[in-house]
Amino acid sequence: MYAIVKVGGKQYRVEKGDTLLVDRMREDEGAKLTLEPLLFADGDKSVFEGADLQKVKVEAVVAGHERGKKVRVVKFKPKRGYKLTRGHRSELTRLEVSDIKMLSRKPAAKKSESKETEDGS
Repeated sequence: MYAIVKVGGKQYRVEKGDTLLVDRMREDEGAKLTLEPLLFADGDKSVFEGADLQKVKVEAVVAGHERGKKVRVVKFKPKRGYKLTRGHRSELTRLEVSDIKMLSRKPAAKKSESKETEDGS
């Protein structure tokens, strides 16, 4: 059983118990997140469309914040005395996927959203 989730504009293939490095997120260590699923596959059954995809729940826990490997960029032009070195380290967040499950029904809408729709009609 696995799922394809979207985090920070990128897509990742995750299974239960996996850890993944994503671009820095604002959540604190130990915070629980619900990731946005794009596809869910369980053996012979796969879900990738609207109504059924809303029933899929992918939960993750922020394991920590890290910095990536240092990347050096060197520019050099021979016979001109031009040398330029720059570098950076990416700010990353490590997520640990705690659960992937298919719910039997759609999750209930939040109360604040349902009141707004009633007032707007």
